[in-house]
Amino acid sequence: MNEILNLKPECIWRNFYNLTQVPRPSGHLEKVQQFLLDFAKQAGVEAFKDPANNIVMRKPATPGMENRKGIILQAHMDMVPQKTPESKHNFETDPIQPWIDGEWVKATGTTLGADNGLGVAAIMAVMEAKDLKHGPIDALITADEETGMFGANELPEGELQGDILLNLDSETWGKFVIGSAGGIDVTATLEYKEVETDATDAAVKLVVKGLRGGHSGLEINEGRGNANKMMVQMVREAIRDLDARLACWHGGNMRNAIPFKAEAVVTLPKENVAALQEMVTDYKETFNDEFKLIEPQGIEVFCEEVELPKMELPVEIQDNLVDAIYACHDGVVRFIPAYPNVVETSSNLAIIDIEGGKAALKILARSSREDMKEYIVNMLESCFSMAGMKVETAGSYGGWDPNPDSEVLHLLLKEYKELFGTDGIIQVDHAGLECSVILGKYPHLDVVSLGPTMKSPHTTTERLLIETVAPFWQLLKKTLEDVPVK
Repeated sequence: MNEILNLKPECIWRNFYNLTQVPRPSGHLEKVQQFLLDFAKQAGVEAFKDPANNIVMRKPATPGMENRKGIILQAHMDMVPQKTPESKHNFETDPIQPWIDGEWVKATGTTLGADNGLGVAAIMAVMEAKDLKHGPIDALITADEETGMFGANELPEGELQGDILLNLDSETWGKFVIGSAGGIDVTATLEYKEVETDATDAAVKLVVKGLRGGHSGLEINEGRGNANKMMVQMVREAIRDLDARLACWHGGNMRNAIPFKAEAVVTLPKENVAALQEMVTDYKETFNDEFKLIEPQGIEVFCEEVELPKMELPVEIQDNLVDAIYACHDGVVRFIPAYPNVVETSSNLAIIDIEGGKAALKILARSSREDMKEYIVNMLESCFSMAGMKVETAGSYGGWDPNPDSEVLHLLLKEYKELFGTDGIIQVDHAGLECSVILGKYPHLDVVSLGPTMKSPHTTTERLLIETVAPFWQLLKKTLEDVPVK
């Protein structure tokens, strides 16, 4: 782990490493907030926690640069807490364990938190630097981006003082994002009265795991396996053909991550257990054949007998619920007609929790068009309403409309070409960025998102490409120096 401190630029890697040592899963940010406030005090810059739990820092212009447009550097402080099944990591108390694997920085058994810790580290490097030339700088480090963009949504108006927003939450070096999709959380719930299981039945736990998972915005177009959608195929067939009953189901754990694991317990006559085991073996072969080019690591699908639970779902609730999960759309709905390689609308069947008389399903729907976002919400609502479920929406945020005439975009493209000899790429992302929310409160801002290259955020294989960090820092410094006058 200490090898990371020897990487260049030292200021970025030191701050990133220090950040990995501070627990900061979404929803538990007290420690990282205090860490950032203490850092700002030591660096000698103004800092405060605002009413939305964001951390704001301010650094005055260097002498002679007071007439430049103000820059807002923006990143989010929280990270997605995913870990491997064998990991004992506690995200609320334990530090991340980063390490170097060839050209990448990874974490041991967990997400790395480069999304968006590397952006925060870059902000810290700017704030502490004594040798940079720049105009006035605000830093906005937002809270709970990963669980609903709460910090951005509750950002007070009038708090930011800049003219240009550089969002540091993009994940492909050399690509400059000028637009992103909007999103909305859809939750379907149902309360039911459990019934007693048949004491003569057996209980079997079905397991799907070992999938790649991934970011439900950046990687939804790759067709990666969804553990919940695989599980429902087995559960439905077991109910139909083997007289099985559903006792409980738990799959996925983050609304914006493609679920890589699901477990369900079913009860059934003991004489049908062997047939169920054979069915599960067949599904393992089917899933691995279907996804062999997308999930080449191999998908684990198995079952095991467990202690018979006392209660299970009543038949009529079970059948409607399973049918609704089976029918629920997951994945890409439509690509942008004018840009057929860019996803326009999608949904991610992220979390299923069914047990103890309560069923809750959580889906994150995204679209770069408001009418299509409404369409996918209505589609999901129609699906779950037929099962008698209550459907609610929350955390809606609009898309970020591209501005190809952006002054800071053209500055970044110019600087990139001069520094590295190649043309930068302009991009619109399907992943949601806080830029759209912030623009809703500060519509005058000129906004671009950029960052070094990282792969598989929101998964335990998240990794950061070392060779892209130094040029990212070089471009950021040069851009700050060359920001135009007001």
